[in-house]
Amino acid sequence: MKFLRDSICVAVLMFAAVPVFAQAIAVIVNPKNAGALSAEQVSNIFLGKSNELVGVDLPDGSAVRDTFYHKVTGKDGAQLKAYWAKLVFTGKAQALKEFTSDADVKKFVASNPAGIGYIDRASVDGSVKVLLTP
Repeated sequence: MKFLRDSICVAVLMFAAVPVFAQAIAVIVNPKNAGALSAEQVSNIFLGKSNELVGVDLPDGSAVRDTFYHKVTGKDGAQLKAYWAKLVFTGKAQALKEFTSDADVKKFVASNPAGIGYIDRASVDGSVKVLLTP
């Protein structure tokens, strides 16, 4: 009986983790932005290695944020915190502005020609242009 209960718990935990990395993400830019960027260029923007565009983040711990960074940079939340702490401490970069929701990211990007962000693909509408779907 204990084996069955433990097996069920393991199965539930495994399936609970799947949606985080199965989330459909869209990297968005202002519709006036005609440029195309590779996944590596997007990664560089969100890792503070490029100021080609103004990147904005969703809150730490957000499923969309976790999925985005995992897919685009290969970093998890702890690695990302350590990475940005070092950049900010050494003065090499400033942390990206953080918005609380997909709607707020979309509003910023739609009103800023140099803006780039990421949101759940289901939140995309005509106010922004999809650049990449990692």
